[in-house]
Amino acid sequence: MPYRLLHLLFLFHRLISPTLSLPPAPPVHCNSTANHCTISNAYGAWNDRSPCPVPSVVYPSTEEELLSAVASAQRLNLKVKVVSGYSHTIPKLVCPPPTGSLLISTAKYSSRVAVDSVRNTVTVDAGVGLRDVVDAAEAAGLSLPAAPYWEGVSIAGLISTGSHGSSWWGKGGAVHEYVVAMRLVVPAAADEGFAKVVEIDGSEPELFNGARVSMGLLGAISKVTLSLEPAFKRNVTYEYRSDDKFQDEFTEMTKQHEFFDIDWYPSQRLAVYRLDGRAPANASGDGVNDFIGFQANPTLTSMAVRFAEKALEESKNVKGKCGMAATVLAAKKLAANGLKNDDFIFSGYPVIGRQSKIQTSGSCLHSSPSNPLAMCSWDPRIKGLFFYETTAIFTASNFKNFVLDVKKLRDLNPQNFCGVDVYNGFLIRFIKASSAYLGQAEDSVVVDFNYYRADEPSTPRLNQDVWEEVEQMAFFKHGARPHWGKNRKVAFFGVQEKYHDQMSKFNALKKKLDPMGMFSSEWSDEILLGRKAGKKDGCALEGECICSEDRHCSPSNGYFCKSGLVYREAKVCRFLSSSAS
Repeated sequence: MPYRLLHLLFLFHRLISPTLSLPPAPPVHCNSTANHCTISNAYGAWNDRSPCPVPSVVYPSTEEELLSAVASAQRLNLKVKVVSGYSHTIPKLVCPPPTGSLLISTAKYSSRVAVDSVRNTVTVDAGVGLRDVVDAAEAAGLSLPAAPYWEGVSIAGLISTGSHGSSWWGKGGAVHEYVVAMRLVVPAAADEGFAKVVEIDGSEPELFNGARVSMGLLGAISKVTLSLEPAFKRNVTYEYRSDDKFQDEFTEMTKQHEFFDIDWYPSQRLAVYRLDGRAPANASGDGVNDFIGFQANPTLTSMAVRFAEKALEESKNVKGKCGMAATVLAAKKLAANGLKNDDFIFSGYPVIGRQSKIQTSGSCLHSSPSNPLAMCSWDPRIKGLFFYETTAIFTASNFKNFVLDVKKLRDLNPQNFCGVDVYNGFLIRFIKASSAYLGQAEDSVVVDFNYYRADEPSTPRLNQDVWEEVEQMAFFKHGARPHWGKNRKVAFFGVQEKYHDQMSKFNALKKKLDPMGMFSSEWSDEILLGRKAGKKDGCALEGECICSEDRHCSPSNGYFCKSGLVYREAKVCRFLSSSAS
């Protein structure tokens, strides 16, 4: 059975986990012979799978060079997009038009990390990576309280998309809440040199609230200043519980544990509580968070796991998926999900370590190019993991009802939920209310879940209707907002109404800073202005549309457009048979 092979591969990986691996490829690929470039994301495929050709690319290394690039684009009437050296967004935030445009990469604009130990701040260039920031802060006896769990992001990129950790304490879990100042390069009139630097801090709320989460639509971020706190350690324990009460307990748990989160595995009826809070800087312990999913995997392991999952999908082997899910969860529990009491092994709870070593991880990034036999498991250069990532942001009051609806759907057939448990189940985190226009107006609960994505866009997925119904429950019935850097296109439908006045204020600021729309794109116009493309055959398979006719699914493969089982207003592609209708 494929999942028995998977079990052996997981154990094999835990025994020989490599210390060297091949780092991810840069997102911009240029062919000097053909004289053209393309931009991709870290997964090798955008949400619509279409390529993103780039007419020209520049790599500024200073603010002066960045200013010059924007000025040149303004003189030539070019559209502009900015990408970091990581490119971990799923929507096409960084994709410029195929002609009449310029791509600016901040991959080389990453040299300055200046910690001010008097003001407790750090000022960094736009392209500086998160790991460099938290390590520099720690070296100065300070800590950045919030960070996303994946460290392979630039500072400008992560604040632009509202990236976050988990906390309802203090300023909360979103990094943009720790921004105290920014420098933004925007287009300007000829008498101002065609581009200028706008300095942003809290003295002008309109600028400050708009720029902290901007998706790169206001201009090119040049520098960011973040507030820091005196260094501290974290004390972490994973506690495995039944999933019957977590929707009632989460509020109290967030009060007890500053960095609390939940991993919910619905098919296993299990909720894993992360009991995570501060410890004094002098507490005993040198623990490390080396999350299993972000470790370097032997390429053969990643390929074999994908092969096994693909075989289960094609044979519609639900029981096999459940066996795979149980194996994955057992491996995570055995290895404490990657927590280590030192740099090598997990020996027991609690794991106590410095904030910089616990708050974020991504060891597969920091690798030697000399070993091509191991890399991040989703690296597109191998046929490894390939998945969707849906991230829904709920008001705290709506989260419980969403969970109860998902449980109703799960209870109809728990095995149908094994596909999400193969990955990380539902990862549940917490962020505080924000004054940022494109942030969250009230305390919120963020739910992430990953699930299988087929190699070919025309190939329907096992239990596709389940994930479409959960997706539509989240965004339509329970009013969740999408994470700006993740999700299929369906998640963004109707987002203008969900942000009400916030979106209007952001668009007004956008018109003020970029009146000609230099930093706009087809994707941003669809999202911010509500423009939608027409439906086409098979469009529901990739989340480009919600089906309303069978042709939007894959009737030749037995998938037809039907109503949801719990959320009856949902329209989903359900497998019946090749002859049903």
